[in-house]
Amino acid sequence: MDHIAMLTRFGLTNQEARIYWTLLAEGDLTGYETAKLTGISRSNAYSALAGLVEKGAAFLVEGAATRYTPVPPEEFCGNILHELAGYRAELTAKRPLPKRESAGYITIAGERQIYRKIRVMLETAQERVYVSMSRDILARFLPELTELTRRRRKVVIITEEPFRLTGATVYHAESRRGQIRLIADSSSVLTGDVSDGEASTCLFSQKDNLVDLFKETLKNEITLIELTCGERSRHD
Repeated sequence: MDHIAMLTRFGLTNQEARIYWTLLAEGDLTGYETAKLTGISRSNAYSALAGLVEKGAAFLVEGAATRYTPVPPEEFCGNILHELAGYRAELTAKRPLPKRESAGYITIAGERQIYRKIRVMLETAQERVYVSMSRDILARFLPELTELTRRRRKVVIITEEPFRLTGATVYHAESRRGQIRLIADSSSVLTGDVSDGEASTCLFSQKDNLVDLFKETLKNEITLIELTCGERSRHD
């Protein structure tokens, strides 16, 4: 994802993001200078600059000619995240209770959504996680896995050599590229494949029978690894 696309995630339009990036590179600019540098029409440039001021991404600099100065990204993005955190807390507290329970077997489509679900499952795990996935996918979640080990939660990982994680029990075996299996707190399971990018799908469930089935499957896989290798992979 390029910097313009990233900025649109923080509520800026494409034109606002382009102009904001130009302000960061050039410093204070008038509306005329902005239009000239970006190739955006003057009317659209002034409209986008007004939008940046309204959204907290730029300030007005008063003078003979009105100029616009960018708010540093860490300040602008930090303010947005702070506001969103407040909204999240309020929405969580006020959310209505569902009238019907979920069917229990949920399809999560798209690589991005699958990775988001993995991150949430790791961040909210209270006791233990069992993870089986390739080394390159695991690398995406090292901060979350490291935090779990820091909090002395049980972390069991099956992946290829030479992956190591201090505080986790790691078993080494060849894994199928893109395949994901994750159990969190013996209460939820995620399984599927991300080999097809945004066409990928995974199954998420909190049904006891599916969780128990995958726990047994991983237990058997670990036993097979131990028998094949002659010993369990080192506990770091």
